[in-house]
Amino acid sequence: MTATQGTSRLDEISEVLPAGGPDSNRFEWAEAWYPVHYVEDLDKNRPTRFTLLEQDVVIWWDFNAETWRVFADQCPHRLAPLSEGRINEAGQLECPYHGWAFSGSGACEHIPQASPEIEAHLSHRACVASMPTAVHQGLLFVYPGKAENAPKVPIPGIDPLEEDPDGWVLLNTFRDLPYDALTLLENVLDASHIPYTHHKTVGKRENAAPMQMEILESGKQGFQGIWPEGPRKGQLGTQHTTFVAPALMYHDLTSKQFGRTLTVVYATPIRKGECRLFARFPFKFSSKLPSFFIKLTPRWYSHIGNNRVLEDDQIFLHLQERLLEKAGNQSYAQACYLPTQADRYVITFRKWISDFQADPFAGQTLPPASSTDALMDRYHSHTQHCGSCRSALKRIKQIRQGALVISAIAWSCLPVAIAFDALPPIAAVLLTATPLAAGSLWFWLGNLERKFYVGDPVPPRNLQ
Repeated sequence: MTATQGTSRLDEISEVLPAGGPDSNRFEWAEAWYPVHYVEDLDKNRPTRFTLLEQDVVIWWDFNAETWRVFADQCPHRLAPLSEGRINEAGQLECPYHGWAFSGSGACEHIPQASPEIEAHLSHRACVASMPTAVHQGLLFVYPGKAENAPKVPIPGIDPLEEDPDGWVLLNTFRDLPYDALTLLENVLDASHIPYTHHKTVGKRENAAPMQMEILESGKQGFQGIWPEGPRKGQLGTQHTTFVAPALMYHDLTSKQFGRTLTVVYATPIRKGECRLFARFPFKFSSKLPSFFIKLTPRWYSHIGNNRVLEDDQIFLHLQERLLEKAGNQSYAQACYLPTQADRYVITFRKWISDFQADPFAGQTLPPASSTDALMDRYHSHTQHCGSCRSALKRIKQIRQGALVISAIAWSCLPVAIAFDALPPIAAVLLTATPLAAGSLWFWLGNLERKFYVGDPVPPRNLQ
């Protein structure tokens, strides 16, 4: 099974299938495209592991076909994870256990232990299951359902970016979150939580006000809504919201002060109680100055701030899921009291889940609640998967080590220089200041380094 690339193929086929399968009363999560990685964060020289809808997969670059491949992450021989292997000299994915090698189609090309006359590698049992892939708007998408449907199902892209690809300034981040994809989507659809939950990060409590949302249309493929007044008590203009089933939503806001701003979220389901967030923030500013400063900001530095915002609600959303699970057979409307129009999108979203049996892990129970330290982990949920943050962390460690060496050398030389009166006064002052400056740099970088590993469990809204 070969991978598919790009989206132009949709123009070449006569039949287009909606996401979610043919059953009008049920949404099948496997029959849809999901982003699994920003392409810029993938390493073409080594395989990358991911889990999509409970299935472990391996992402790797096929040098022969010059395309990304996604396989089931297990060798058919002894079920060793192929993500622990390598891309060999022939451009094939090689199992780490016994060296079985696979081409981009999933076919086994070589079994080192097999005699040539056996031709065991030709058996269908020697093949690895391969999933269709596509690169779209900087993301690698995977289709986990029936491969023959993949070319017919549209890839869920951001329509405004398609209309004007070069007219936006785009900020991207991602993180593996300790709660369901459905919880993530519901949370981001709920604009009313921003002034309180994200007070002092991206919101202010004083901006909270009654909200009148309207649903313009809804169905199996999602819904569209409008908030005529918009954020900050109407100061920014009307906000439009789109939910594209099953895993994409975005808010679209145009204001005279800032221009046009999108808040885009993909919620890729990993397993029950875990998902990968892809957050994208396209801007069209009314002036060029904000774009200039955004482009100057290192990507890794933006990610530190993004992680801080995500941690504003990470703990309570993780716990909220478990409280909802304890409600048992109660409907969402029975378990939760939703008396205001501010909950209109949440109610519509929950109705979509109910009407189309759209829980990807229905009947499963959540794992035990994680510790606060685990919930605040940044390294395993983001840094190790992010090309810019990995590189920045490595450089920071190198600079810290250099500062420590310089400080040690300067302190060692200072007593000798003083004892022999070998330095003029200015040089002595500089020699004295050097270890202090190096020590300060070492300490400051230490605080910065920690932000790549762990977040603060006390959100800014709770600080005195």
